[in-house]
Amino acid sequence: MNSVAVSTQKREEVGSRVAKIARQEGLIPAVIYGGKTTDHVLVSPKEVKNLIYTSDFKIAKVDLGGQVVDCIVKDTQFHPVSDELLHIDFLRLTEGTPVKVEVPVRFVGTSPGVKLGGKLIQQMRKLKIKTTPENLIDEIKVDISHLDLGQVLRVKSVKVGENIEVLANTSIPIANIEIPRALKSAAAAEAKAGGKKK
Repeated sequence: MNSVAVSTQKREEVGSRVAKIARQEGLIPAVIYGGKTTDHVLVSPKEVKNLIYTSDFKIAKVDLGGQVVDCIVKDTQFHPVSDELLHIDFLRLTEGTPVKVEVPVRFVGTSPGVKLGGKLIQQMRKLKIKTTPENLIDEIKVDISHLDLGQVLRVKSVKVGENIEVLANTSIPIANIEIPRALKSAAAAEAKAGGKKK
């Protein structure tokens, strides 16, 4: 499981005025909730860069004054104009307590349809799953080695561990092999020629 170490400073005071001052000092206000306590902290942008600005799913190992807790990023707030990161919500992971997370879909294998000139179109880049922290995965591998021209791969084909639940309609397409126009035209011309020969 990929993880990122995040150092924090405890926030003694909370509120919009205090948060504004922290941002002016180059820090990001954050809250860690879940379990029995809620912690208000400040983090440096460079500490969370590899956690926020990535398509990968990672665990945040948050240092709370010497005590390291495993968390996931539950929510982020960005400035509507500057795109500056304004606030982060972390959810503390508790063994045995299920969480819902989105993990990236990665394709494995080579599609016969692609070998024939088709184009792999990825329609879902992430899938939401529900599981306990001890069964968390950082990606879902989907085998495309059976996908031929024009075929569609749907959520129902996804295989995950027995302790993981995929929270998506099973009929939703994840990927398909698009038939290029040139191949369609060639097939149509061939069919037409075959029809004439009869």
